[in-house]
Amino acid sequence: MNHVAPVEICYDNMRFLITHNPTNETMKKFTEELKNYGVTTLVRVCDATYDKTLVEDSGIRVLDLPYNDGAPPPDEIVDNWLGLLKNKFREEPGSCVAVHCMAGLGRKRRGAFNTKQLLFLEHYRPKMRPRSRSRFRDSTVHCCIQ
Repeated sequence: MNHVAPVEICYDNMRFLITHNPTNETMKKFTEELKNYGVTTLVRVCDATYDKTLVEDSGIRVLDLPYNDGAPPPDEIVDNWLGLLKNKFREEPGSCVAVHCMAGLGRKRRGAFNTKQLLFLEHYRPKMRPRSRSRFRDSTVHCCIQ
């Protein structure tokens, strides 16, 4: 079975590879392709359909962040994804993270996102970190409100 070629997306020091969902039978070719792009981490956003040890045996870390097909990712998945990217690209600038869902095709064509996903992207705002009081502990600034 022929698959659509992977799509590489580059932004600053970050590289992403959007791929198809492999099978155990296509794993050798799939891992060779990942290696050609310099992939060090593979993220599955669907339920597992292949033995991830076949990928990990080639030196590529596999991370499972599944969520419902056609739906926007839950907050926990978004937090885990952003945490992965922050750590990954700080430790290995220029490295490549591969991502695939079940089919992998819908992520590569115009109009692929559905209304729920578009609304999620439109309204998404990064979470604000709670301010720590400890950063003002030794400050010489004093509040004028009594």
